[in-house]
Amino acid sequence: MNNNRLEFDEARGSQPEWRRNYPAFRFISGNVISFFGDQIYLLAIPLIVLSLTNSPLAMGVVAFLERLPVLLQPWLGVLADRLSRKRLLLACDAGRAFIVGCTGVLFINGELMVWQLYGAAFFMGFLTQLYNTSQFAAIPYLVREQDLEKANALNTGFFQTAVFLGPGLGGVVVSLFHPGYALIINSISFIAAWCTVKSLSFPRMDASDRQKKVWEDIKEGFQYVFDRKPILYTNAAMMLSIFGTTLFLTVMVFHLKAAIGLSAASIGLLLSIGGAAAISGALLTPVLKRKWNYQQILFTASAAGGLSIAGFSFTASFTGLAVMNAIGTFAASIQTPCIITIRQKLTPSRLLGRVQATSRLISWISMPAAALLAGFLSEWTSTGTAILTGGVITTVASLIYLHPSLKTA
Repeated sequence: MNNNRLEFDEARGSQPEWRRNYPAFRFISGNVISFFGDQIYLLAIPLIVLSLTNSPLAMGVVAFLERLPVLLQPWLGVLADRLSRKRLLLACDAGRAFIVGCTGVLFINGELMVWQLYGAAFFMGFLTQLYNTSQFAAIPYLVREQDLEKANALNTGFFQTAVFLGPGLGGVVVSLFHPGYALIINSISFIAAWCTVKSLSFPRMDASDRQKKVWEDIKEGFQYVFDRKPILYTNAAMMLSIFGTTLFLTVMVFHLKAAIGLSAASIGLLLSIGGAAAISGALLTPVLKRKWNYQQILFTASAAGGLSIAGFSFTASFTGLAVMNAIGTFAASIQTPCIITIRQKLTPSRLLGRVQATSRLISWISMPAAALLAGFLSEWTSTGTAILTGGVITTVASLIYLHPSLKTA
């Protein structure tokens, strides 16, 4: 057990300097490929639901099922700390490629049924939760500690590049061909990401905690999060903020298509403009950190993001919608690297998976309910009402970042 721990710690300490850290760049590049596919998926799925059901409530159910596996995060964190993170990442990429590919083929052939779409949404959500937890726990072993902010900012920046280009590509594919082909592209992106992860070497996992019971591992992760106030309060703020943004994101494409009347290509362009703003936000984070503390960055970005969502609900022009969405994605991309880096810097190596899983559970536990509520609100009132409600809640959440512990995090 001691040899495994020593090997694990040495692997982290012996990583090359940032500019020459090619394994880390390959890992991030693999993420970028799947990010592109995900953005196409996020555009295609609402259009498929609209085609099959023409019901905002059905979209709410799909979003609810995708987010329901967040409740399994404590167990997923134990898996990420006990099992090979490389094998977990490979299994998640392979599983998602299969599920989304089959869904696309069924829809192209006119054989996709609503219950099949619901099942695919749930299992995609489960595999994505496990992948994200494993990825978070893997990054600190691919870079030096002083390079964590750069790695997280670059990863977020490339993600936002995918947000910039992916929806536009998806909009063209959907407009010229069929939403099912967009899912096929997503499936191929997961296969490409699988090949990238396969080429990397990860240190062997420390087996010292495997003699403990699972519930003891889970308890240790929760206890650590509650004892570290910067982690706890960012999680609390995210829980409320994510509730609001989920209300918005669940019905955004529906709102743009049914209420505003935009075409699939125009929706893709609008989302891509937001992605362009988000790229600059992610890459700006290390610069802001040199002048502001985490509290100032997170409060300002969260408040701006919430107000932009509220503004989105009152806007009907393409230009106005694009501006509101760009402000929101810019603000969100600034927050993400900060929150990730706070968790990674304050967490010992053996607890990375459990702390991330516990944090994601606290932060995302409201997502399933918010997704379902978005469907009901839109069905009973309007998509604009659901979006406005989300904006108000997200703005209020920014106040939690004023907790004093974040001044020195």
